Amino acid sequence: MIGLVLKELWGRKRRLAGSFVAVFLGVTFLMGTLVLGDTLAGSIDGYFSRAYGDTDVSVRNATKVSDTPWGARGQIDASALDRVRAVDGVANAEPVIQGSGQLLAKDGTLIQSRGPRTAGNWLNDPKLNPYRLAQGRAPRAPDEVVINKMFADEGDLRVGDRTAVLTPARVPVTVVGISRFGDEDAFGETSFTAFSLEGAQRYVAQGTDRISGIWLRAAGGVGQDELASRVRPVLSPGTEAVTGRAQSEEGMSLVESGFLRVFRIVLGAFGGVALLVAAFSIHNTFAITMAQRTRESALLRALGAGRRQVVAVVSFEALAVGGVATLAGLAGGFGFAALLRQLFTQFRIGIAMEGLTVSATTFLITVPVGLVVTLAAALGPALKASRVPPLAALREVAAEAGRPTDTRIIVGSVLAAVSVAAVVSGAISDQMPMASAGAVLSLVAMVVLGPVAARRAAAIVGGPAARLRGVPGRLARDNATRSPQRTAGAATALMIGVGVVTLLTVFIGSLRASLEDGVAGSFSGPIVVNGGGNETGGFGTRLVDEAERLPQVRAAAGIGNGDVRVDGKIANVRVADPAALRRVLDLDVTQGGIAGPDTFAVSEKTADDRGWKAGSKVTVTFADGGRQAFTVGAVYGNADLAGDYLVPRSAWNRHTRQPLDTMAFVDLKPGASVAGARRALTALAKPYGAPSVEDRDAFVASRTEDMNGFIAVVYGMLVLAIVIALLGIANTLSLSVHERTRELGLLRAVGATRPQIRSMVRWESVIVALFGTAGGLGLGIFLGWGLGTALGNPFAPPAAQLAVIALVGAVAGALAAVRPAKRAAQRAILASIAAP
Repeated sequence: MIGLVLKELWGRKRRLAGSFVAVFLGVTFLMGTLVLGDTLAGSIDGYFSRAYGDTDVSVRNATKVSDTPWGARGQIDASALDRVRAVDGVANAEPVIQGSGQLLAKDGTLIQSRGPRTAGNWLNDPKLNPYRLAQGRAPRAPDEVVINKMFADEGDLRVGDRTAVLTPARVPVTVVGISRFGDEDAFGETSFTAFSLEGAQRYVAQGTDRISGIWLRAAGGVGQDELASRVRPVLSPGTEAVTGRAQSEEGMSLVESGFLRVFRIVLGAFGGVALLVAAFSIHNTFAITMAQRTRESALLRALGAGRRQVVAVVSFEALAVGGVATLAGLAGGFGFAALLRQLFTQFRIGIAMEGLTVSATTFLITVPVGLVVTLAAALGPALKASRVPPLAALREVAAEAGRPTDTRIIVGSVLAAVSVAAVVSGAISDQMPMASAGAVLSLVAMVVLGPVAARRAAAIVGGPAARLRGVPGRLARDNATRSPQRTAGAATALMIGVGVVTLLTVFIGSLRASLEDGVAGSFSGPIVVNGGGNETGGFGTRLVDEAERLPQVRAAAGIGNGDVRVDGKIANVRVADPAALRRVLDLDVTQGGIAGPDTFAVSEKTADDRGWKAGSKVTVTFADGGRQAFTVGAVYGNADLAGDYLVPRSAWNRHTRQPLDTMAFVDLKPGASVAGARRALTALAKPYGAPSVEDRDAFVASRTEDMNGFIAVVYGMLVLAIVIALLGIANTLSLSVHERTRELGLLRAVGATRPQIRSMVRWESVIVALFGTAGGLGLGIFLGWGLGTALGNPFAPPAAQLAVIALVGAVAGALAAVRPAKRAAQRAILASIAAP
């Protein structure tokens, strides 16, 4: 049996090359994405293991209001430092001050970063300090700072230069040192500007009575847990002591459950799409080869082979191909991961990924998946081959069924009806889970109904070719319609790849339209001062006060971001003066009213989810541990700019010493010049780090800028899935050409020229590709509508991008046929006619 398998593989190696390539690319994709996830996790773990130096215990505020590792905790009483230092077993304890601190470049503009923009004090104990001096010295005077190397390079700053730090007040400083975080130029993309202790107290903590925490180093022979237990009795309520090990694990856990989890899911989904596409290519290859070997299978049965033995032969072939391709894919995955790492580095995700890391789990996932996918794809053709009766060896048999079975038609129709109903129902009722379930089911229905639709679809798509290209066009159309299962099998892989790309394109277009509608529906003014999307960035709130005094300005209002607990649940909130915000934004208040600057308000969605209404009592816990009871004064419908929670600026400022706005909306007096107002606001904003002064269209575009970068990465990764699909089309055509050797010879004998043969094969490929592309476009547009509508986004498919996708599908179909068409035209006439 093994000898027979090896002989079959060697004798049909060219036919199985397409399957090998499909498995190889699919495994390469999966391996690469998993290795990238491992590399990112290893890099983040390395960052957090070094984030606290050799700190054994940290004393900090016990109130947690954020699920992100960079989420700020409130300050604690500075008097805790003396009590902690007196604890037996403390070798050294240093106060730690950390807060917002945005470094300005040499030209006075803000140095942009995706990571937090922080400032604090330089720790003099090198064992507690995770940073080390690369150049210069530590700060001594209050206006001296050490900056990390990444941002020194980004801002064109050197030791001895004068610049400023926004804390949020503008603080002129002198750079006296440049630091590195271990061997890295920064902690990810975290900007850290280190003052002397006196400078940090003055500019960051805004006084000597409060600090962010205390970092402790244990004396010899005292463990971290022991030291933490000794320190806890001297701490005030609302303050806690945690070991350095626990703090590192906590940070890593937050990343694992948040950003890294989403990152892995997205990468895994792309790998799954690639393998799914590869599975269809593999299945189609084995289906054709087994159809061509019908008489061979019958001879095996006639010689005494059982059905299990026939299945075993095909299964061993599949495992051999899958095994070799998987091993090659493991090696290719490392190269692909390196390429992805460079790609993500270019888009600056905030973490420097040096080298590649791979876990044992990655191998345990990739190897079985590669083998199982190959075996599962070949199982259907193997079972079909085992059912061939022995008498089939004595007579001619059809290679493939001419039409789909009634069972396929009925089952496919039921699945299609249920999936469409689920998507439509989910979209109408805003039920994303139902719409998602319908989307998955629709993929299954598409696979089942593919051969049913293939004959009619190929005839329609091939109609123009038959009319415009004469005999080659008609033959191409007839070949595509003659074997609907083969046509559907080749087109389905492309349909999935195009469908995913189209779905994302429509979804992003709808999301962008939602943002545009949200801005247009909420803000009628012409100018927005945009501080960017950095969660720790922004500009001082005094900018809005100064803007309102400009002669062109009728009204201006700023919005900031923050994290709190609302009735015990962590929530990201918008911070603003509600009365001022009402003058520039239409919040569509549906309950209550914004009566003044102290109004606490929530969106309709939040009110419905939490069972609130105007007049409901809620308790807000701030980062510093303070609590305040609020009454819901208003419920509003337009949450695109105001968010789900609107906390009064007057209340927020009582619990922070660094109030920031991230956006300011400006409305002008009648007849005021927009251009003149923008110039005045730009000059006014320059001391605040020069945030962008944008018109409404530019503001909407900036809100989707990060999204565009992500989509570019997604498109780049999904290209591989489409490449696999096109290889499947090429492989199908090659096998089809081989099967039709005698037919092609007879065509040449009756006068067909080589260019006509090439044209026929090319047009057959284009027909298959257009069928797959059209099906993918239709499916992607429908699912994009359903999923987008379920999230409340308007349906806004971008016509230009969809046209490009359709064009690429047609062109790619022609390219996939180049080699099969060339081989078909080169066959000798007599040898082809004499072929068995």
